[in-house]
Amino acid sequence: MAQRFGGEHSPKPNPATTQPRARAFAGRAAQPSRIRVTLIYIAAMPLLLAALFRMFGGNAFAMLGDLAGFALIVGGAALLGEGIKAEAAYNARKMARPPAIPRKVFGSISIGLGICVAALFGWGLGVFSALAFGGVAFGASLLSFGFDPMRKKGMAGVDDFTVNRVATAVEQAEVTVRQMIEAAARIPDRVLEGRIDALAVAAREMFRVVEDDPRDLSAARKFMTVYLAGARDATIKYADLARRGSNASARADFEALLGDLEQSFEAQREKLLEDNRSDLDVEIEVLRERLQREGVNAK
Repeated sequence: MAQRFGGEHSPKPNPATTQPRARAFAGRAAQPSRIRVTLIYIAAMPLLLAALFRMFGGNAFAMLGDLAGFALIVGGAALLGEGIKAEAAYNARKMARPPAIPRKVFGSISIGLGICVAALFGWGLGVFSALAFGGVAFGASLLSFGFDPMRKKGMAGVDDFTVNRVATAVEQAEVTVRQMIEAAARIPDRVLEGRIDALAVAAREMFRVVEDDPRDLSAARKFMTVYLAGARDATIKYADLARRGSNASARADFEALLGDLEQSFEAQREKLLEDNRSDLDVEIEVLRERLQREGVNAK
C-alpha cells in the first residue's frame, strides 16, 4: 500500500487547513465553454489582415470596410461571451431575473452587421448579396448560441415583488463573493485560497436556502451584506499586504477570521433550515387538527 513520505524536515499536513480544499468546487456551476466565441475571434482575423494589405495597396475605402466589419464582429463576439456568462448565472439560481440587456441577441446582430459591412464595402459585393451574407451570419449565430433568458424565474405562488427582492439581494451578494474570489487569486497561498473558496461555498449554500424560502431573506440579510462585504474588504487588504511580503501574524489572524466566518455562515444556514422545518411541522399539525374537526382520520 502506498504511504505518504515523511521525514524530519517534511511538511506535516494540517487537517484544519487542508480540509476546505476538498469542497472548494462544491456548489459551483461549471463554467460555460468559450470555444465557439474564440472561433469567432479567429474567423474575424482575415478581415484585419485584409485591411492591412489594402492600406499598402492604397484602397482606403475597402480598408475602412474591412476594419468596420472586423470591429463589429469582434464586438459581437464579446457580447456573446458576456451573454453566455449571464445565462449561466441565471441558470444557476432558483430565483432570478432575466438579463437587463439581451447580449446574445445583440451580439448576433453585431456579427451579422459586420459581415454585411465587410461584404458591401470591403469585398465589393452588391447590396442584396451583402444583406444575404449578413442575414446568414446573424441566423447562424442565433441558432448556435440561442436567445437570452426572457422570463423571471421564481417559485410558484411567490409575487413579483418578492422575487425581485430576493433576486436583487442574491445578485448583489454574488458580486461580493466574486470580488472576494478575485482578490484571493492575488494571494500567493494555496491554503488561504482554499479557505476563501470554502467560505464562498458556505455563502452560496445560504443563498440557495433563501431562494428556497424567501421569508429567510430578513434573517440572512446581515450575512449577505455586512459580513460578506467585510470578508471581501479583509481579503483585498490581506492580498495587498501579502504581495509586499510575508507576515505570519497577519496570516494567522486572517485565516482565523475566514474560519470564523465560514462557521457562522454554516450555522446560520442550519438555523434557517431548522426554522423552515419548524414552520412545516406547524403547518402539518394545523392541517391535521382541521381534518380531525371535519371527521377525517389523518394518519
